[in-house]
Amino acid sequence: MSEQTTILRSIRSAAKRRAKADAARHEATEDLRRYCEAAREAGVSITQIASEAGLSRQGVYDLLAERP
Repeated sequence: MSEQTTILRSIRSAAKRRAKADAARHEATEDLRRYCEAAREAGVSITQIASEAGLSRQGVYDLLAERP
């Protein structure tokens, strides 16, 4: 197998892993948004949600404002 073939296979493999990671990130973001919405409806403060999620308060507001 030539060096170019090996490199191209590695590129394809990395691209596939990246696509899977992007899909997982999208799914996790949707889950986080759903849980943050549920927390707000339950009366949890934005400050507490932000602390639990590892986000800033503005990050929580931005997440809640996003619509897929």
